[in-house]
Amino acid sequence: MSSVLICSTPAHGHVTPLVAVAAELIQQGHRVRFLTGSRFRERVEGVGAEFLPLPTEADFDDRTVDADHPGRAGLTGAAAMRFDVREIFLRPAASQHRTLTDIIAAGQVDVILVEPLFLGVIPLLLQPRASRPAIATMGILPLSLASRDTAPFGLGLPPRHGWSGRLRNAALALLAERVIFASTQRLASRMVQQIAGQPLPVFVMNWPAMADAIIQLSVPGFEYPRSDLPPSVHFVGPVSETAAATGPRSAADLPSWWDELHTDRPVVLVTQGTVANSDYSGLIGPTIAGLADQDALVVVTTGGPDTDTLPQPLPANVRAARFLPYDLLLPLVDVMVTNGGYGGVHFALRHGVPLVVAGATEDKVEVSARIGWSGVGVNLATARPSPAQIAAAVDRVLTEPRFAAASARLGQEIGQAPGARGVSRVIDDLLSARADRHGVS
Repeated sequence: MSSVLICSTPAHGHVTPLVAVAAELIQQGHRVRFLTGSRFRERVEGVGAEFLPLPTEADFDDRTVDADHPGRAGLTGAAAMRFDVREIFLRPAASQHRTLTDIIAAGQVDVILVEPLFLGVIPLLLQPRASRPAIATMGILPLSLASRDTAPFGLGLPPRHGWSGRLRNAALALLAERVIFASTQRLASRMVQQIAGQPLPVFVMNWPAMADAIIQLSVPGFEYPRSDLPPSVHFVGPVSETAAATGPRSAADLPSWWDELHTDRPVVLVTQGTVANSDYSGLIGPTIAGLADQDALVVVTTGGPDTDTLPQPLPANVRAARFLPYDLLLPLVDVMVTNGGYGGVHFALRHGVPLVVAGATEDKVEVSARIGWSGVGVNLATARPSPAQIAAAVDRVLTEPRFAAASARLGQEIGQAPGARGVSRVIDDLLSARADRHGVS
């Protein structure tokens, strides 16, 4: 039995898909330990994994991240990503690394699975391959690898074809490394130098290129094509995120208005996810206002807060719930309005639901750009759209069949992807390669 260590920063959108991966690996016979924040202990142990707590200085609550980090609120695009990488993900990296090395020293660790913002793993990658466990990054965010065919990650720019595109990308790469993320790069390199005795040899946003494997929880159709894509990248598709279906699990528990979803009216789902839901004025409020007079049934999921916290009174065409079972709901939805969480977007695409997206913070600027590029929805390119913008975008998606067709194509591609089973296959390959190097039969 192999021993797998999963490492995640204590953020809901990072932990949730990795818990699904842990469940599959345990079913496949692997021993799985999961290093993350204390508030996720119950969820980790609920699938049978062994919970390992992050030290206090590396633990945080993503629900209060704005209050805990003055100056973060209101940042968008590259400025938001620069702040988050520097203040939220790089600051705990040294503590993460110490915990990692203690775990490795204490017992068998064959493979480390780590999401891209758990930066404490970087110094381990500078050790000789024979003296450390195999390390694979888990692509819970859009692929951040540098490429001559794409703009640098964090700018939210879709590809541009031909020599002019490559020239643009090269110029933007210099700008990103030497200006936009220069201070972030210096901080990351200093952290690695202090731990490993050498500076970070790559751009910090490109560190997953150093890993033994990159397991992307998406499909090629939702990622920019790269002529220089390394063979270490494996697209396995999204995993089944049971947490996304939190809520009623039987017909008897469904809300009283559920049968209204089966009428001829278009159904529009709007959600701000399970974290960014304290301020409805960002997306839910404008969607309710923009669609109040439309011939559509608007379904709102608050992601946790009580429905009486929504703007009152609700228009006659709005139905609301704290949570709904997405696996039952999404087949009945015609458009999903979202702030661009990677997991939620893939959940919609799995069911062929086209999107209207308004996301400009964290990695959402890159998710939003891919939605527009792939043709599966409308990218509003703002985190705070107006009611009129949302109404116009929803109307476009409902009346132009190309959006639903593109989403259906991606849904088919996702349906053919192996998901968590594909993660297990990559792990088996990494273990076989290690055995071959060590002469183990």
